[in-house]
Amino acid sequence: MKSIRFYLALVQNLGFFPFRVSLYRMAFLPRSASPRYTSGGRINNERLEYLGDAVLDAIVADYLFKNYPQGDEGFMSQVRSRIVKRKTLDQLAIQVGIPGLIPGELLTSSKSKHLYGNILEALIGAIYLDRGYRKAQRFFIQRILERHEDLDKLIRKDPDYKSRVIEWAQKNRLEVVFRTREELPAGKKTPTFISTLYLNEEKSGSGRGSSKKEAEQRASREALSNALKA
Repeated sequence: MKSIRFYLALVQNLGFFPFRVSLYRMAFLPRSASPRYTSGGRINNERLEYLGDAVLDAIVADYLFKNYPQGDEGFMSQVRSRIVKRKTLDQLAIQVGIPGLIPGELLTSSKSKHLYGNILEALIGAIYLDRGYRKAQRFFIQRILERHEDLDKLIRKDPDYKSRVIEWAQKNRLEVVFRTREELPAGKKTPTFISTLYLNEEKSGSGRGSSKKEAEQRASREALSNALKA
């Protein structure tokens, strides 16, 4: 009975009939809550999440390229980062009903900070394997992005370079460290903050500002710029 309910709910949320239902079941098994078998192995959505992350990047990049012909590389990279950031994906996943498809015991046992967004990525990966890129593309663009995200508002939003560089680093399995110091120039009453950003202990950007936050934002902007050029 549970299988039938899951399948019907899946069809309602996807808008099409899935073929390999086992893939979709796996998409809803977060690593932190997946069962461990006597062999020591686990079955979870980690690999699907990895695949879905890459497919989602391609879908959003393709969409922005076609719909914003005047946008340069920096503009498209910035908007794509805002769309695929974990917080945004968490919210989109909630809006399209993903929490209702997660077994109750997994909701209570999972320790994942971004459970919903991670499952959404794994779901994209499952659709890609089951029905191909075009079906995954139509699902995300037509049923999620265009229905539940205000792109104009997203585009006008002030850039948060620090959040973007942290998000980018997480996706690329890099450690982010900010080292910020305070400096009081001669003859000045207010200090200047100097921040240096390190990715895996390698200097990637630096910035100055009248506050720690401003310095870190400028260091993050430089790091992102360097990463795009690499």
